[in-house]
Amino acid sequence: METKFKTYNYEDGFSRVDEILDESDKSFPEEDEIPSRDKLTYKNGYYVNCSALFVDIRDSSDLPNKHKRPALAKIYRSYISEVVAIMNGNNNCSEIRIEGDCVSGIYNTPKKHQVDGVFHDAYSINSLIKVLNYKFGKRNISAISIGIGIAYGRALMIKSGYRGSGLNEVVWMGDVVNEASNLCGSANKGWSNKEIFVSDCIFSNLNEHNQNLLSKNYDHDCYHGSVINTAMDEWYKENCT
Repeated sequence: METKFKTYNYEDGFSRVDEILDESDKSFPEEDEIPSRDKLTYKNGYYVNCSALFVDIRDSSDLPNKHKRPALAKIYRSYISEVVAIMNGNNNCSEIRIEGDCVSGIYNTPKKHQVDGVFHDAYSINSLIKVLNYKFGKRNISAISIGIGIAYGRALMIKSGYRGSGLNEVVWMGDVVNEASNLCGSANKGWSNKEIFVSDCIFSNLNEHNQNLLSKNYDHDCYHGSVINTAMDEWYKENCT
């Protein structure tokens, strides 16, 4: 969030802390679906069922050693632009966050076919990287690789920031976010060169076709695969080979 300067008054700050800590537990109801963010205030929050999708570049710390700043900016801008576009194209995606080279999405998935939609975004992103690397190669830019993690579960959705300043964000926390982040961090590393890791819960809610695209990863207690978007792959074959 962009800052908006205002001198800090610690007495006002301590009063704000008391207000936050004294909020009623009833201000955090359980919901089966993600409510509109307009319902959030600085005094409430919601426990919701949702799916989380995380995408991260592998070994991104090495990129500054390979390229100067203009090339780095082009790598990150093109990668982030299209990952965000894919997530944003899913009408069940409620929130997209960017932290460094990690892009994450929170999805409203009360129905099974919506979980398949999250998986569709994951393998579309996987196919996107193949096209990006072709375009990078034509411009003498190093190829990148990614890890993708998907999980389903409960999350706490709150509005966090500095009340009255215009500085605020929706914050998501809970096991589902941590699990998706950890799966993403483990994907496409070491012996497991599969880009997509999904939790057991996600796997059990996929349709049979999508389940058959994945196999069990016993080391990480999840399912994994190098799944692609066939339409995007056909475009790649026609235009990039």
